[in-house]
Amino acid sequence: MESQLNILQESLTAKRQVLLQIQEYNKKQEAVFTAEQVDMSLFDEALEEKGRLIDRLNTLDNGFEVMYEKLAKELEGNREKYAPQIRRLQQQITEIMELSTAIQAQEARNKALIEQYFSRERTDVYQSRQNAARAYSFYKSMSNLNAAGNQSSYDSKQ
Repeated sequence: MESQLNILQESLTAKRQVLLQIQEYNKKQEAVFTAEQVDMSLFDEALEEKGRLIDRLNTLDNGFEVMYEKLAKELEGNREKYAPQIRRLQQQITEIMELSTAIQAQEARNKALIEQYFSRERTDVYQSRQNAARAYSFYKSMSNLNAAGNQSSYDSKQ
């Protein structure tokens, strides 16, 4: 029983480490979108690595749940005997929940940064199209004026 509780603690420690790594990748993503020049390849790399970390997190969660279900029944009558380890598990779970909340806040901020970036990009594309349309219209008008000017001088020579 004690070794199984130690396994749960190790699982929670590993989960905390993975969450800290996710937090670091969130910081990298934030840096990408707050930089003067956005490098989407850095964003993509961070996103891929975060995907791997999330898969690892899911694996750890599943393993923890399976182990906990087995232990829960055995712990029912022996809570006092394992009280220090149970308190440590509860403390680790609290730390993980706080870290998860901080990561969710980071994700929300990053989402806002990404939305702002793409909004600016869409605006830039729209303005570029508008400028191109104006330039085309101007050159077409100038072409028509030149053609009309050439036509009138041709008519007057006859």
